[in-house]
Amino acid sequence: MGALVASFSRNGKNVVPKVVRMLAVLQHRGRDMCGIATPDFLEISRSVQELTSLDIGSNVAIGHNFSRILPKDVPQPVQDRDSKIVFEGRFFPPLAENEAQEIMKSGGKNIQEKARNVIKNMDGSYAFAFLTSHRIILGRDPVGPTPLYYGEENEIFAFASERRALWTLGVQNAKSFPPGNLAITDDKGMSFQPVRTIIKPDAKPILMGDAANRLQSLLIQSIGERILDAKRVALAFSGGLDSSVIASFAKKYDSEIQLIHVGMEGQPEIQQVKGLAEFLDLPLRIKSFTPEDVKKVLPEALWLIEEPDILKVSVAIPFYWIAEVASKMDIKVLLAGQGCDELFGGYHRYLREYEFSGGKGIEDALYRDVLSSHEVNLDPDNKACAFQGVELRLPFADYDLALFSLGLPANLKIASARDHLRKRVLREVAKRAGLPSAIYNARKRAIQYSTRIDRVLRKLAREEGLSLRDFIRQSFLKGNEIYSQGSLKAVQPLNEGLP
Repeated sequence: MGALVASFSRNGKNVVPKVVRMLAVLQHRGRDMCGIATPDFLEISRSVQELTSLDIGSNVAIGHNFSRILPKDVPQPVQDRDSKIVFEGRFFPPLAENEAQEIMKSGGKNIQEKARNVIKNMDGSYAFAFLTSHRIILGRDPVGPTPLYYGEENEIFAFASERRALWTLGVQNAKSFPPGNLAITDDKGMSFQPVRTIIKPDAKPILMGDAANRLQSLLIQSIGERILDAKRVALAFSGGLDSSVIASFAKKYDSEIQLIHVGMEGQPEIQQVKGLAEFLDLPLRIKSFTPEDVKKVLPEALWLIEEPDILKVSVAIPFYWIAEVASKMDIKVLLAGQGCDELFGGYHRYLREYEFSGGKGIEDALYRDVLSSHEVNLDPDNKACAFQGVELRLPFADYDLALFSLGLPANLKIASARDHLRKRVLREVAKRAGLPSAIYNARKRAIQYSTRIDRVLRKLAREEGLSLRDFIRQSFLKGNEIYSQGSLKAVQPLNEGLP
């Protein structure tokens, strides 16, 4: 786990100091080692400070910050005869060797074909950058749980795992790298090539039982692929449908599963969560928080997600705490149910879509939301976990599972415009898995509501005499001021991205 950075100058300028600068900004994503490569040079160091003294120059360079999650993980970049690579993320199912080293051994007539083959043939959660003597080729998996951003400033193209690294170079309009694409960056500029993206399948009639059986098989496989290489795995456990299904199926494998629940101090749902953990026969760790805890962590959480977004920070704060608990327990892999609601119609707003547009409208809305989920939902949670040195893995963010789920008729997800349960086919899976009826008949409650984070934020805003929007905005500015110091300096203009 770590941070990927890369830069290319069309006018021959030296980009090595810029790549080192981006690595300095992203040290929180990889604290063990760091590395940088140009076409003629590769250096692995124990600190970014050591890289600042390098007397090298090149108009093209890549870099990586590194934290070891698994024994097979190695510092990067990795070198082959005619290229170098940085790989950030995982292949699923896991490989026996390190992913970057395995890619170098893979087939392809040239580097571009090798890069295409990675996206075309390898499932997982990843982003990568190949470096040759005259260009950089970058790619991202088709679903996009591993963040990657890009931008351009004065003939210099830059790429990084977080936007703050691009902001420090003066790139104001950092954009999310499109999943399932390659980007070819050379003297001619930058061009994207779609390789394997999520294309909306036609919904075909299928019986509920058959759909549930197939979904269960895909979900068990996806969970297994994400925990087979980890002896101990934490699970963000709300006690709701999504996390309970994951917990039930994760037990089928040999990994030790640790449930972690975050909730407002004194909330009654904690007893239900404890009861369900006992039913599943899995250990449970609970972190209770107070409004003062939320107030204290809010500026840092906003700094991590890189924008003053109320909804995103309401979700990121619980993930921040869950990952913190996992890290203190020396568990470095975290499972979560993110991505499920976009596949199966979990959000209440889908009822309005159903009322106005019917089943076809629901199918279209779910497809649009799945395509944008990497930017809206997955990236912020990844950033919150990476800060704690924890690798977030998402069984529902699986390419084959997504294609199957998007191809299901809307009526297997939402029965009507008054369906307050929704996610019908997943509830059928939970029922067949033997989970209690209190789980598969419970109404959906988003994490920001089940943890009471949204309520606490509104209360804190009132105490400051501010609207929630202005309170979040001020906390965002405070976070930038506090946490953009020293080696973590992010020099984004403070008004950038504000509503």
